[in-house]
Amino acid sequence: MSSPAGANLFTGFTRLCKGLAVVLVSGYIAVQIVPSILTYVALIPARTIPFGWNLLTAGYVEQTVHGVISSTIGLLFIGKLLEPIWGSREFLKFIFIVNFLTSVCVFITTISLYYVTMQENYLYTPLSGFSGILSGLLVGIKQIIPDQELLKIKAKWLPSIMLLLAIVISFFTIEPATYLPNLIFGTYTGWIYLRYFQRKQETGFKGDPSDEFAFSTFFPEFVRPVIDPIASIFDRMLCGRSEASNEARGYTTGSNTLPGSDPIEATRRRERGARALEERLAVERMTATGAKSKKDETEGDASENV
Repeated sequence: MSSPAGANLFTGFTRLCKGLAVVLVSGYIAVQIVPSILTYVALIPARTIPFGWNLLTAGYVEQTVHGVISSTIGLLFIGKLLEPIWGSREFLKFIFIVNFLTSVCVFITTISLYYVTMQENYLYTPLSGFSGILSGLLVGIKQIIPDQELLKIKAKWLPSIMLLLAIVISFFTIEPATYLPNLIFGTYTGWIYLRYFQRKQETGFKGDPSDEFAFSTFFPEFVRPVIDPIASIFDRMLCGRSEASNEARGYTTGSNTLPGSDPIEATRRRERGARALEERLAVERMTATGAKSKKDETEGDASENV
């Protein structure tokens, strides 16, 4: 008989995530029943023109059973943490943006690889899957609750460990191009959006300029001195465009602060994320304790009747 704590682990999933999970499962079933559908919904670079919509649909189509299972489980559990903090609208917006940008980056990469290698498999291999969006959502976990331990690993290292494992596994698989670009670009576009463009409802500012969310934090500390100068170039490129709009909102930035957001607000947001997670865990523990007490009382009454 399953314990109440174990049962609570599989409750509390949001309606939006359940709906997206149904889309993933339905897409997988449809592809298995009618394989020709894959030609129209998966990202096939040689056919993206005129089938441009596959830049939007490819992210929601899984081709393997382990892919649909891992994507569904990941979506439900990550969404359980992020959606209550971001809100359903922002959560769905994040998924849409990361999915589209990931598909565009994968399309450009595969076309480039074709012209470099002249191998036609880069043009005609169907590419699809939710993995790019999941990797972007892991970046959201890194931002909101960086120091919380999930699976005995600090949340801030989850995207980095996921990418490292994927790169290592790619050396032992036949077609690493079918999933590795999705993971890499999903992580990067997710970080770009959260770092520079996600608008905060409380302040109206954009992004998260905190040092704890810098690009170099994806890497071990000993290589950060090499990464920081390169990342600073992109900081200036992306921040320069939003500086005018932020100043118009009355927010003046110092020379050491990235424009577009308030570092104090970024700290508060992480505190709210940690507090929301703690409250959710506390509710689940209380529910489990109450269920256990009720069970003990029932067993005690049964023993007295006997």
